[in-house]
Amino acid sequence: MYREIHSDHLDLKSGPPTEEPARQQYFTERLREAVEERSRALGRPLTACIQTFGCQMNAKDSEKLLGILLQAGFTASQDEASDFVLYNTCTVRDNANQRVYGRLGYLNRLKQKNPEMTIALCGCMMQEPSVVEKIKKSYRFVDLVFGTHNIFRLAELLFRRYTEDQMVVDIWEGTDQIVENLPSKRKYPFKSGVNIMYGCNNFCSYCIVPYVRGRERSREPEDILSEIRALTADGVVEVMLLGQNVNSYGKTLNSPMTFAGLLEQAAKIPGLERIRFMTSHPKDLSDELIGVMRDCPKICRHLHLPLQSGSSRILKKMNRVYDKEQYLALAEKIKREIPDLSLTTDLIVGFPGETEEDFEETLDVVRRVRYDSAFTFIYSKRTGTPAAAMEDQVPEEIVKPRFDRLLKEVQRISSEVCRKDVGRTMTALIEGMDTHDGRLVTGRLSNNIMVHVPGDASDLGRLIPVVLTESKGFYYMGKRLP
Repeated sequence: MYREIHSDHLDLKSGPPTEEPARQQYFTERLREAVEERSRALGRPLTACIQTFGCQMNAKDSEKLLGILLQAGFTASQDEASDFVLYNTCTVRDNANQRVYGRLGYLNRLKQKNPEMTIALCGCMMQEPSVVEKIKKSYRFVDLVFGTHNIFRLAELLFRRYTEDQMVVDIWEGTDQIVENLPSKRKYPFKSGVNIMYGCNNFCSYCIVPYVRGRERSREPEDILSEIRALTADGVVEVMLLGQNVNSYGKTLNSPMTFAGLLEQAAKIPGLERIRFMTSHPKDLSDELIGVMRDCPKICRHLHLPLQSGSSRILKKMNRVYDKEQYLALAEKIKREIPDLSLTTDLIVGFPGETEEDFEETLDVVRRVRYDSAFTFIYSKRTGTPAAAMEDQVPEEIVKPRFDRLLKEVQRISSEVCRKDVGRTMTALIEGMDTHDGRLVTGRLSNNIMVHVPGDASDLGRLIPVVLTESKGFYYMGKRLP
């Protein structure tokens, strides 16, 4: 679960290397010396706590950040009253920003009790210049601020903070670097995310991600496959391939490879039982990918295909580069080719200029596609995006009832769709103990739906056959087979 990078070859007396990742290995060792010195002065180990906001890519970034801290001599903690606290932030919606500001007030009170406490902020929110200026002006107790493009520099930046004794701010506007081969601490011993690309080129008019994550950069396929081989050798049976738009993987490589081709190569790795991926953009989902998903049993029967709106007029304003009929044709093709697939989506209510007729178009797609589940959102204005400057922002008193109607319809259909599998035998990867009943464990089916079955902690990480006995709407109750 913890990948440590050995750095016995480093000469700490000769100064930091210029090349990565050797430079960060050097600073990790220098930081370890500083941590050991502070630990001796306190008479106890230094603790470190990372709080993650946002998506699976942020969660994967946090595993790398925690790995660096562990190698530098910190002890991991879940307590925000730690010696080092790092918030890995999200900025997709404004309420994510407000949540961070609220938590910073709490950290300030903790730091007043422990002046030696170090507070750091990183991630997407820090890529917004207005946020950084606000932190520098109003949150002077924060010690370290960095963004999405240079998370691999945590050891170097924290070492600077320890030696310079002033706020360190290091934000990159963009990068073409991909720095791997750094320590990592996985949350689960049996499954792991694997970054296959970074950034996004789509520029949907409501989305700030391309501005804070940068342009698309694909990792070399052999680097990805080597990482998966190492994970399976360490007990991982399921990987999730991560990217803002995995369907466009490979376009920036010197020798381009399609995402479908990468999936085929990954499926050949011995010991790997399941492959998932997030997220797909409809405009790039190819017949080749559909065929690979259909024909390869290791690829999980789940596809997240964001719709956002069912109105072709609104989709054009969103810069989604497909219309309602194209999406419906694609969804029909996918369901025809892979009948047992679970199809999920994202839906936005209240985009600028959305009329009742536009909203009804969204309801129409939901009823025709019949999603297994959907993430529904009220449009959130993000400063710096084209949509934020659009006229006809829809008032909350109109948006909220629409949102409630959509959510009710999504839940009704999801409940009906889930019932179809009652009585089937399927394989579940047991991921954790049931939080409400200690006699049960919780597993995830290939189609990404959860099932609760009798079991104990010895089942964690195992793939077991289960009979689905009862549908609870968004999950199943089941019984295990011998």
